[in-house]
Amino acid sequence: MSTVPVGTVSSPATTSEAAIAAEIRGAARRRKALVWAARLATLVVVIGGWQLLTSAKIVDKFFWGQPSGIVSQLNDWVRHGTTYGSIWLQIWTTFKEAVLGFIVGVIAGVIVGVLLGQFRFFSEVLSPYIKVANAIPRIVLGSLFTVALGLGIAAKVSLAAVLVFFVVFFNAFQGVREVDRNLLNNARVLGASRAAITRHVVLPSTLTWIIASLHVAFGFGIIGAIVGEFLGAQKGLGLVIATAQNNFNPDGVFAAMFIIAVLALTAEALIALLERRLLSWRPPSPTEALAV
Repeated sequence: MSTVPVGTVSSPATTSEAAIAAEIRGAARRRKALVWAARLATLVVVIGGWQLLTSAKIVDKFFWGQPSGIVSQLNDWVRHGTTYGSIWLQIWTTFKEAVLGFIVGVIAGVIVGVLLGQFRFFSEVLSPYIKVANAIPRIVLGSLFTVALGLGIAAKVSLAAVLVFFVVFFNAFQGVREVDRNLLNNARVLGASRAAITRHVVLPSTLTWIIASLHVAFGFGIIGAIVGEFLGAQKGLGLVIATAQNNFNPDGVFAAMFIIAVLALTAEALIALLERRLLSWRPPSPTEALAV
């Protein structure tokens, strides 16, 4: 008669839990594959339909460009460069301006948002001025920065930082206001200083709000850099787009937009990775649990 080793015996409950976990993982893989298939199908339909409509002259490619023309334009830029130098130089210039503006705007937005969120008196005093500043059209600020700071990188970084600042500031400010009052009171009872409360209670509680704003903020950083280059620059993707527009070259405009989209998606992936690292302690929300 054969004997069963002690370590190999599994209870029905353990087997059931393992089967359920395997089924959940399989469902998650199937859902992810379905999402990517739908994304690819959407891209094929849009690009293919665009190409067919312009080839059939239903849509005038003189105004709306053509996917094949965009690919040709990108190939030409890679091989021969742009009017203002290598396409890689234009990409690097815009990316550098956007990243620097993003960093400055995030730091300023977090600091001001956290401080004003904790000091009600100062927030009430400065509230109307912040709302007025946020209402100023960005094109006006861009013109002001260009006049004051010239055609160099400073004007573009300043405009990008302003756009990023308001997105991060409002999230950080609201995040501080949403901190659990019981946690704050308990920290005060235990004798924690204001600096310690800010570091160990307020900032961790606000981190979810701040990280959420970063997904939108980097896009605004790119917008600020592009608008600044439109208003006046010596190089950059904004200048490339402006030149293509002046030359009635829609393929050039869409080609530059494609490059910007790649930059934005790359940054979004990096921010999502940062979010997973910084918020790894957070349990999944009900929405995220259902998505799995």
